[in-house]
Amino acid sequence: MAKLVVNQKLVSSIQDMISLCPFGAMEEKNGELIINAACKMCRLCVKKGPKGAVEYVEEPRKIIDKDKWKGIAVYVDHIDGVMHPVTYELLGKAKELAAKINHPVYAVMMGSGITKQCHELLHYNVDKVFVYDHEKLARFIIESYTAAFEDFVGRIKPTAILVGATPVGRQLAPRLAARLQTGLTADCTVLDINENTDLVQIRPAFGGNIMAQILTPNHRPQMATVRYKVMDAPRRNQEELGKIVECTIAPEKLSTNVKVLDIIAKEKEQFIEASDVLVVAGRGVKKAEDLQMLKELADLLKGQLACTRPVMESGWLEAKRQVGLSGRTVRPKLMITCGVSGSVQFTAGMNHSEQIIAINKDENAPIFKTAHYGLVGDLYEIIPALINQIKERKGA
Repeated sequence: MAKLVVNQKLVSSIQDMISLCPFGAMEEKNGELIINAACKMCRLCVKKGPKGAVEYVEEPRKIIDKDKWKGIAVYVDHIDGVMHPVTYELLGKAKELAAKINHPVYAVMMGSGITKQCHELLHYNVDKVFVYDHEKLARFIIESYTAAFEDFVGRIKPTAILVGATPVGRQLAPRLAARLQTGLTADCTVLDINENTDLVQIRPAFGGNIMAQILTPNHRPQMATVRYKVMDAPRRNQEELGKIVECTIAPEKLSTNVKVLDIIAKEKEQFIEASDVLVVAGRGVKKAEDLQMLKELADLLKGQLACTRPVMESGWLEAKRQVGLSGRTVRPKLMITCGVSGSVQFTAGMNHSEQIIAINKDENAPIFKTAHYGLVGDLYEIIPALINQIKERKGA
C-alpha cells in the first residue's frame, strides 16, 4: 500500500495545488491542504507541485504468518435447523480444497436448539462442527451472529471461510470481513487453492468481459461467497465422521440494538433454481406477448419460464426469473434457450446444466459454445414446430 503525505510548510499556494488535480481530490480545510477519497494516485501533485510539498510514501507491506492459520471453514446457513442446500455444496468444495493443502474442514453453525441437527453435517466429511447454541442466536440478527463468528475465527484461525450467497450470507460475510479487516470476494464461480494456502477466487468482472482471479495473500482469513447451484454437492456418507464442538460465548457479546417484533411466514413458491426444466427467453423474443409461446413449451415439459437480463429490464418478466450472475444461478436437467446470445454473465449462471439446447438465428452466437445441442434458425418457426411435436407424442 502507498499514500500521499502533504508537507503543509512546503505548500506555497493551496489554490495552485488544488488546480493541479484533475480528479478534484484536493481541498482546503482549516487553512490546510487535504487529500480526499477522490485521489487516484496519479501523482501529478508530486511531479508538478513544489518540491517536497506532496510525497509519495510506500507503506511497509504486512507480512502474515500463514502457518498460524489452518483449515477451511464453511458457514452453515439454516432456518430453525433446516440447512440450506448451498451448505452441502460448500462442504464438498471445502473438502476438495483442504485435500490439496492437507488442512481440516470445519463447519460453524449458530442458532438455538440446533446441536442435534449438527449431526447431519458429520455425514459430509467434516472434521469438526463448531456449534454456538444460544437463545440469543435463535433468529438471525447481524450483530449477534457477527460476534459469534468473530469468536470462532479468533479461536480456530481458519485460513479460508466459505459462505453461501444467500440473503443471510450476503449480510453476514461482509460484516465479518470488515470486523476482521480482511478481504472478501463475492459470487465466486470457481475456487482453487495454492500450495502456500492462498485461496484463488475466480469471478466475472467488468460486466462479465473478463474472469478475474483474486487473491488476498497478505490477509487471513480469506473469505468468499458462492451462490447456490454453482458447486457440486458431495454424496452423503452412511456413517458419521468427525466430531461436534460446543462453543460458549459470553452473553454480553451477543447483545444487539435490534428487537424482533414478529416473524411472518412467507408464502411458499417454486423458484427457477428448483426446476428441472427451464425455457429461457432472450433478446431474440420480439415482444412480451410472444412469451406465452415459450411458456406453453415450458408447461408441456413441466418446467418454468425464465429469462435473460434484457427481458427482465424490459419489464416482461420479474427479476426472480432472471438467469445469470445478476439474477439466479441454476442447474436444471434440461434448459432450452430461445434467442439468447450467451454473455459471460448469463452462461456463468447456467453452464452446469445437464443438457442445454440453444436456439438462435446467429450461428456465431456465444451460446453455442456452451450448449450441448444447437439449432440455428428462427425461434418463431422452431418453437411452434417443437410444441406441435410434443403435443402429438403426448396424444399418441
